[in-house]
Amino acid sequence: MTSGAPELLTVPEVMTRLRLGRTKVYDLIRAGRLVSIKVDGCRRIPDTAVRAFIRGQMGEAA
Repeated sequence: MTSGAPELLTVPEVMTRLRLGRTKVYDLIRAGRLVSIKVDGCRRIPDTAVRAFIRGQMGEAA
Protein backbone atom coordinates (compact mmCIF):
# COMPACT_ATOMS: atom_id res chain seq x y z
CA MET A 1 0.00 0.00 0.00
CA THR A 2 1.29 3.43 -0.83
CA SER A 3 -0.62 5.39 1.84
CA GLY A 4 1.25 3.82 4.75
CA ALA A 5 -2.03 2.58 6.22
CA PRO A 6 -2.05 -1.01 7.47
CA GLU A 7 -3.39 -3.64 5.14
CA LEU A 8 -6.70 -5.04 6.37
CA LEU A 9 -6.84 -8.82 6.29
CA THR A 10 -9.84 -11.13 6.31
CA VAL A 11 -10.17 -13.88 8.90
CA PRO A 12 -9.28 -16.56 6.29
CA GLU A 13 -6.12 -14.61 5.38
CA VAL A 14 -5.13 -14.44 9.05
CA MET A 15 -5.90 -18.15 9.41
CA THR A 16 -3.43 -18.84 6.60
CA ARG A 17 -0.74 -16.52 7.94
CA LEU A 18 -0.93 -17.91 11.47
CA ARG A 19 -1.76 -21.48 10.38
CA LEU A 20 -4.69 -21.52 12.80
CA GLY A 21 -8.32 -22.51 12.46
CA ARG A 22 -11.24 -20.11 12.22
CA THR A 23 -12.41 -20.75 15.78
CA LYS A 24 -8.95 -20.05 17.22
CA VAL A 25 -8.64 -16.77 15.32
CA TYR A 26 -12.03 -15.63 16.65
CA ASP A 27 -11.01 -16.77 20.16
CA LEU A 28 -7.91 -14.56 19.93
CA ILE A 29 -10.05 -11.63 18.79
CA ARG A 30 -12.58 -12.13 21.61
CA ALA A 31 -9.77 -12.39 24.17
CA GLY A 32 -8.29 -9.10 22.93
CA ARG A 33 -5.04 -10.79 21.91
CA LEU A 34 -5.60 -9.97 18.23
CA VAL A 35 -6.92 -6.50 17.37
CA SER A 36 -9.67 -6.30 14.77
CA ILE A 37 -12.22 -3.86 13.42
CA LYS A 38 -15.59 -4.23 11.77
CA VAL A 39 -16.26 -2.63 8.40
CA ASP A 40 -19.98 -2.79 7.61
CA GLY A 41 -20.27 -6.03 9.58
CA CYS A 42 -17.15 -7.60 8.05
CA ARG A 43 -14.35 -8.45 10.46
CA ARG A 44 -10.92 -7.15 9.38
CA ILE A 45 -7.57 -7.52 11.10
CA PRO A 46 -4.78 -5.02 10.40
CA ASP A 47 -1.57 -6.70 9.25
CA THR A 48 0.20 -4.72 11.96
CA ALA A 49 -1.97 -6.49 14.56
CA VAL A 50 -0.93 -9.88 13.19
CA ARG A 51 2.75 -8.87 13.37
CA ALA A 52 2.27 -7.54 16.94
CA PHE A 53 0.61 -10.81 17.96
CA ILE A 54 3.53 -12.82 16.54
CA ARG A 55 6.08 -10.56 18.30
CA GLY A 56 4.17 -11.01 21.56
CA GLN A 57 4.16 -14.78 21.17
CA MET A 58 7.87 -14.79 20.48
CA GLY A 59 8.47 -12.64 23.57
CA GLU A 60 6.51 -15.09 25.74
CA ALA A 61 8.50 -18.01 24.38
CA ALA A 62 11.85 -16.42 25.19
